Amino acid sequence: IEAKLGISPGAALSAVAPAIVEDEEIHPRLVAYDEHIQRTLVPFTESCTALGSEMESVGASIGEVWDAVRGIVELGTKCKKPADVPTGLQPHLKPCQDAMAKIRSARIDRKFDWHLKAIMEMLACVSWVVMSPPPSPANFVKDTIGASDFWANKVRKEYKGNDKEGPAHVKFCDTMKAMVLDLSAYLKEYHLSGLAWNPHGKDLSDAKVGEASKPAAAAPKAAPTTAAAASAGSGAGIFTELKKKQTGDGTSAATGLKKVSRDQQTWRKEFKNPGGDVPKPTSAPVAAPKPAVAKFGAKKPLGPPKCEYQDRGCKWNVENQTKDTCEGGVCKVEVTDVKQQVYIYKCENVTIQIIGKCKSVILDSCTKCGVVFDNVISACEVVNCKRVQVQATGACPSFSIDKTDGIVVHLSNEAISVSSFVTSKSSEMNVSWPDDAGEIKEAPIPEQFMHKMVNGSVTSQVSDLYH
Repeated sequence: IEAKLGISPGAALSAVAPAIVEDEEIHPRLVAYDEHIQRTLVPFTESCTALGSEMESVGASIGEVWDAVRGIVELGTKCKKPADVPTGLQPHLKPCQDAMAKIRSARIDRKFDWHLKAIMEMLACVSWVVMSPPPSPANFVKDTIGASDFWANKVRKEYKGNDKEGPAHVKFCDTMKAMVLDLSAYLKEYHLSGLAWNPHGKDLSDAKVGEASKPAAAAPKAAPTTAAAASAGSGAGIFTELKKKQTGDGTSAATGLKKVSRDQQTWRKEFKNPGGDVPKPTSAPVAAPKPAVAKFGAKKPLGPPKCEYQDRGCKWNVENQTKDTCEGGVCKVEVTDVKQQVYIYKCENVTIQIIGKCKSVILDSCTKCGVVFDNVISACEVVNCKRVQVQATGACPSFSIDKTDGIVVHLSNEAISVSSFVTSKSSEMNVSWPDDAGEIKEAPIPEQFMHKMVNGSVTSQVSDLYH
């Protein structure tokens, strides 16, 4: 092609050779880390500066810690993973350790004690560079927020309502937490199972301490037009152009081209045979629609509602009742014999009224239901329920509550002295009753207990939270 155009290959290359600039491309892991620094570390150091010169020096030291970690991330892009990561990285961790030692030995005003303690707890996340899962570095870094927030919340509480100094201190706490969360997101994307290494890189022992480059201040400038033209004429330029045509979701440069159908494939023997019939284009078969698959955890529809009495077992079955299946949202059950029991199963947003004296009442797998009964001979049992209420207008000797979250038991004057409660694996339990003056009182049923070993046996007491 060059000969037909009258261009000498040597002359063309020599003409553009001075314009070709070979810039070392920054690894994506480093680019993302630099973006993390600009996005969160810079606002945090600015919030430290806003608190005074003492905290400004602390913020500068934290910046040195993050820059030292960047050097270790850059080592990972150039070196192979050593057999013992902590030992191999020990010489390269010295800049980070020196910066942390300056923060630890800082002598600042006593009013910044909680600030400094929050920072020291936060700096524990830096050790992600030498750890290996489990846990993952991202989760390890996120877990440090709890210890740091313990002191940061004290700062927030101390300066709450202080319109003059409060915003600066609150911003310090918020930017520090945002920095740790952003670091966790960065690690989840680029260092999911520990510090990422280069399997084709050099040995870590050959790397010099402090040879890492400085963080990029801005994006690299565009290459000169002549250099771009020269690279476009080479093999590397072809791949560059193809890469530009690649879409954001990773599809190839050929995405969007029409498929060559069978009747257009002229290399086939039907086209080479003069008497052969050219195959007619056939339309692609229409795929049958796939049946809809229920999402995992989706709520299953209730079955047909029931409210019927079974002679076998002397039991009333009340199932799948809702406010739409009952008149006024109330389902009434009239018990005619004290041997009968009432079993209520999978009812939602409905009130079950039991009229008459019965043997027992069982409430199973119900949500947002209310049960009102007169008298029960044996017990009232509540199992696998959520946010239910039970009211005894008469007497009920025992209430059994198992695997239930959210229940209120309303007792009558007659039931106060005779009722007892047996609970297990349940939460948010409350009991209400009328006092002598007729006012309704409510108290929680204890969920937390303190256990001790006394004379070789375990003794239990209700936690002080309920006293």
